[in-house]
Amino acid sequence: MSVQVEFRNVSKSFRKLTLGGHTTLKDLLTRGVRAFDGQVRERRFTALHDVSFTVERGKVLGIIGPNGAGKSTLLKLVAGIYNPTSGQIRVDGRVSALLNLGVGFHPDLTGRENVYISGLALGLSRSRIRALLGEITHFAELEAFIDAPVRTYSSGMFMRLAFSVAVNVDPDILLLDEVLSVGDTNFTAKSKARIEEFKTAGKTILFVSHDLRTVQNWCHTVLWLEHGSVERYGEAAAVVGAYRSHYHVGAEVPSA
Repeated sequence: MSVQVEFRNVSKSFRKLTLGGHTTLKDLLTRGVRAFDGQVRERRFTALHDVSFTVERGKVLGIIGPNGAGKSTLLKLVAGIYNPTSGQIRVDGRVSALLNLGVGFHPDLTGRENVYISGLALGLSRSRIRALLGEITHFAELEAFIDAPVRTYSSGMFMRLAFSVAVNVDPDILLLDEVLSVGDTNFTAKSKARIEEFKTAGKTILFVSHDLRTVQNWCHTVLWLEHGSVERYGEAAAVVGAYRSHYHVGAEVPSA
């Protein structure tokens, strides 16, 4: 089976500028301008360090770890939103990413217009988007609102449209970041059913979630990140079991 996503010794660092020891404008104003020495300093924050793994075509990879472990950064690297600081990334196929819900949606444009913009950004033709529009609208349950500006949508409506676009554009690789923790019960159930259809169809999925039971049941392999590094990578039940043991069964488990 061919490899569809591959990370080789990937690291990602970010620059963080400080103003005379202040990291934010609020900090500067709170502590006083007099404390500002006029120096702008640069610090580096490493979100991921020397990460390596592969995902075979048609497999589901779960990504777990406490807050700040680098999970969302990893998905953004797969999506091409970030470039690695070092190392190599290979992604074979069209990626549909549902990371921060509705990223790329323009609030003053209608739902219909945003569907077209999202589809074009993914490389679809206008005719293909037109053919998919009915299913996207129906799945999102927005038939009566598709021509309203998305700034008038509730958070639930916004989420449904974003999810519907992501899963209906026929991607080769689907990236999901905590998306099943939002929305009403009925739509969550429908979303899980659609992801099951993706699995059956042999799509490749990278899935970040704090729900360890779902991760263990859905995923073939699991990547456990700690402080930006790989703590463990392998068969789902084994990695989730080790994670639970590390943070103690029955104790509050850090968000995965």
